[in-house]
Amino acid sequence: MMIPEERIITAVKAFDGAYVDGTDFDELYNRTKACGLTIKQAYGDKAYFRKAILDTLKEDQVEAIIPVSASVYKIDENKFSYNKDSDQWICEMGNVTVKKVYSKTQKGHECYRYTFDKTVCQQCTKRAECAGKERGPRKYRVGLHASEYYEYSQVAQTDAFKEKYKKRASHEWKNGEMKRFHGLDRARGYGLKSVNLQAKLTALAVNLKRIAALATPILLSFTCFFLKRHEGGHNQGGLLA
Repeated sequence: MMIPEERIITAVKAFDGAYVDGTDFDELYNRTKACGLTIKQAYGDKAYFRKAILDTLKEDQVEAIIPVSASVYKIDENKFSYNKDSDQWICEMGNVTVKKVYSKTQKGHECYRYTFDKTVCQQCTKRAECAGKERGPRKYRVGLHASEYYEYSQVAQTDAFKEKYKKRASHEWKNGEMKRFHGLDRARGYGLKSVNLQAKLTALAVNLKRIAALATPILLSFTCFFLKRHEGGHNQGGLLA
């Protein structure tokens, strides 16, 4: 994890090849909070679009700048939209769901099954294309958290979100710096413990470089100010003499 503006790494850990991005988010997130930082926004790629991560950020009132993952949220928004206030889905032809039932798929996945208005469905010009051979009204099955993901999806499509998400690119720059200039593209030892140590030392090195780069203008300004004050003091003394 890293602060995007200053590009300072706040937490780092190496995992084996079977690791899935976002699995140990809480550990790195809590390490970052332990640094004393006030976190207002969290950036991540689609791999971090997970219910547990979104809930953690929401609980801490942190804005999630994470694009929607198609593997998690599978709603075709060209055909269906959602009304949060009435908890209803609306199809592209304007038909609205009138019934909601909790159910499970054959594979045991939990979901909600929404049923559209039968009368409107029967008169719809796209019935054959939409409902197929179903005689009854069109039924629409969605995941348990589809309505919540729909809200995230609407936000993720705004220009404001896309502008904020550009900050995440700094994370890739830092990865490239660590691999290209500090040897993190190749393990220097055997075992995960050794790679973890290498990653932490590399993070420490690039952090020190970054801190020095950020501090240099401040130190130069302070030095110039001190020299001017020092020079002014000599002139004043000469005048008095």
